[in-house]
Amino acid sequence: MANADISPALRKEIAAARKRAARSLRTKPHAKTARYSSTTRALTVTLTNGATFSVPVAMVPALAGAHDAALRDVTVGPAGVGLCWERLDVDVSVVALARLALGPHILMRAAGAAGGTVRSRAKTIASRENGKKGGRPPKPV
Repeated sequence: MANADISPALRKEIAAARKRAARSLRTKPHAKTARYSSTTRALTVTLTNGATFSVPVAMVPALAGAHDAALRDVTVGPAGVGLCWERLDVDVSVVALARLALGPHILMRAAGAAGGTVRSRAKTIASRENGKKGGRPPKPV
């Protein structure tokens, strides 16, 4: 599709999406580097915030049977949200690797805790309305 075929509205949406992506890259952790160690048969991911985690390739079904030479050719995707092995035709998201490394329960607990601390106008209004009704109902014993 030639650029002349793009509507002004779509151009505006694309520009806004690029701004959101740039902001996300600046403010949220993304994969910076990834490397495979044949000694430990583990994949180590370093994030943009300096944190690092490792995952044994045996835990990643798509990589479990791959040879060391193919596993060494890992690249970080342009947005930093995924890793790619061209020779294996495999892409894995960083979030999926973190879930494997930490376990789904820890990630869900952390996500819930983070969501609970978010302040918005809608939450403030809902809290005030709930307070008018007597507040949060007691937990069953």
